[in-house]
Amino acid sequence: MERKALVQRKTGETDITVEFNVDGKGMFEIETGIGFLDHMLSLFSKHGLFDLKVKAEGDLHVDAHHTVEDIGIVLGQAINKALGDRKSIKRYGTAFVPMDESLAMVSLDLGKRPYMVFNCEFDTDMAGGMETQLFKEFFNGVSFNSLSNIHVRVFYGNNDHHRIEAVFKAFGRALDQAAMLDGRIEGVMSTKGKL
Repeated sequence: MERKALVQRKTGETDITVEFNVDGKGMFEIETGIGFLDHMLSLFSKHGLFDLKVKAEGDLHVDAHHTVEDIGIVLGQAINKALGDRKSIKRYGTAFVPMDESLAMVSLDLGKRPYMVFNCEFDTDMAGGMETQLFKEFFNGVSFNSLSNIHVRVFYGNNDHHRIEAVFKAFGRALDQAAMLDGRIEGVMSTKGKL
């Protein structure tokens, strides 16, 4: 069974298409109109070994908020769709990733109980021309639309680019771990018998 998804979402503020392949090779084509977010999503794809295509057009003349939030929503929907019934997946994943002086951790559960904890502090309002507060909105969109519990934490660091980069690499690695198939798991990883 191919674990792939194509999701399109168009509103009065954004027009977004995401193609996502869980069992990819880390290939990516990202065009969001926000250079720094393109960079972060490419890191997520490469380090999670997901094939990812994102094409987004948004009302960037207002600001990046709607575009970033909606990309999180559509990516979350694509992850949810690609995972299908979630049978035989490991369900949980945790990754710690250092980036120079920074250290970040992402821990997640694909158990269809959406919740998001974002424990990150940034020194600046902007990183790469993008508001740092928008990263919480992005992960909130991913969490609730992928039906996943996602905890994000930056332990330390003094460069916001490094902090955020470590987070996206950790997100990719943690999701790869959680989505991995394990032949020992019959059905879903739950004593309830369903997620």
